[in-house]
Amino acid sequence: MTSKILLENLKIYAYHGVLPEETIIGTYYILNVEVQANLWKAVGTDDLNDTINYAEINDIIHEEMKIPSKLMEHVAGRILKKISLKFPKVSFIKIKITKTNPPMPGEMDGVSVEIEFQS
Repeated sequence: MTSKILLENLKIYAYHGVLPEETIIGTYYILNVEVQANLWKAVGTDDLNDTINYAEINDIIHEEMKIPSKLMEHVAGRILKKISLKFPKVSFIKIKITKTNPPMPGEMDGVSVEIEFQS
């Protein structure tokens, strides 16, 4: 059995980007994270130890978003790595990071990077 835990539309202000002003001014990022694991035991036990603690995933995301990076890919990779190390029973992770106000001409909702990891 595979189950999913989804953190949806997590909005965090951060300072990532190649341009110097991006690391000074910052912008909002929207993150969507999907974690898959066999959580069947938690269905019966009602015990947090038998599942993936999504509050801890949220903490990992916030910690990594505080570290400025040039590339969203780099941030996503750090988040994926930390989640997989913290929760060995995770079999699949997908993360999508959207920069809501990229420094480019044109009106848009943002620019996104989506990376998947399967163990």
